[in-house]
Amino acid sequence: MTDTTTRLLIIGPPGAGKGTQAAQIAQRYGVPAISTGDIFRANIKGGTPLGQQVQAIIERGELVPDTLTNEIVADRLTQPDAAPGFLLDGYPRNVEQVHALDNMIEGDSLDAVVLLEVDTDAVVSRLLKRAELEGRADDTEEVIRHRQHIYAEQTAPLVELFSERGILVAVDGLGTVEEVAERIATGLDSLLTSKAGR
Repeated sequence: MTDTTTRLLIIGPPGAGKGTQAAQIAQRYGVPAISTGDIFRANIKGGTPLGQQVQAIIERGELVPDTLTNEIVADRLTQPDAAPGFLLDGYPRNVEQVHALDNMIEGDSLDAVVLLEVDTDAVVSRLLKRAELEGRADDTEEVIRHRQHIYAEQTAPLVELFSERGILVAVDGLGTVEEVAERIATGLDSLLTSKAGR
């Protein structure tokens, strides 16, 4: 590994195993895994002013607005543990947030974006099984497929943008945790090495 910062992002549909892989990637590169969902949940649990604001938005069934999400991420990236870099999960979700992130990291774009690609039917059956085990009655097949559809719509422009920037590492997300982690490591090493050599 080099001494420079490593700024990474992981994207993939709900149920693709992003959280599991994010933890492994972060550990491998010695950077914090930053999940906006975790930040929101921690603030809600802690009853912070931010948590109360986010909870009210979620209870209305709305998405947390970009401005608030951008502020939270900007604040998190100034913390000392993020100095050597970071791995983002759940942000940016749209092109506007990508531009906000570009500004936060002073025009230096991300170094690499890991895209977990999975077959929709495989993920749906995985999530239905999980819902059954965890007793999540709300997670019906219709709801899960709807979430997958929204993800695909929202993410397509991001995938295109990161692909144009030459920083996209698309990885088959099906298989054991170890198999997927190995594919990610190979793809990231190859991209980061070629970038370092430029």
